[in-house]
Amino acid sequence: MAAAVVIAIDGPAASGKGTLARRIAHERGYAWLDTGLLYRAAGMIAADTGANPADPVAAAEAARTLAQRVAAEGPSALDDPRLRGDLAADAASKLSVVPAARAALARVAAGVRAQSNVPRSSRGRRRSGWPDIGTVICPDADVKLFVVASAEERARRRVKELQGRGQAAIYAAVLED
Repeated sequence: MAAAVVIAIDGPAASGKGTLARRIAHERGYAWLDTGLLYRAAGMIAADTGANPADPVAAAEAARTLAQRVAAEGPSALDDPRLRGDLAADAASKLSVVPAARAALARVAAGVRAQSNVPRSSRGRRRSGWPDIGTVICPDADVKLFVVASAEERARRRVKELQGRGQAAIYAAVLED
């Protein structure tokens, strides 16, 4: 049995990380962990409690709360459909710059990674998300990719994604954001 291959994929929002990761996972039969959901989930915890996700104390507490949920529920703690919405993305963006939250979420990611239902005989594991995927969460990754796209292309992709979820989106506003 071959040892698992870890591929870390990083890059800015709407650069194509998820699309690339899904293709690799599908074509190679690899399991996948979207670490961006960890930041979104912690951001939503802060937002749900009325806390400011940019506040270092609130961000660290939200990350610790998420760690407890993941320990109790496993990866299913990340199944909330709200995590794909704008509120979660905004909260995650604010929370992600707090060093204590980043450190706590790196530990959560390691826990999810260990809890994943990937059999030992699995051919590989693919991780995507932000930030720190290749330096903190999977520093030992066999392959590290950083995906980029122009701001215009990223805005076009985000508009398409939002519209696909039935949300109104104006290209100029998304590009400016």
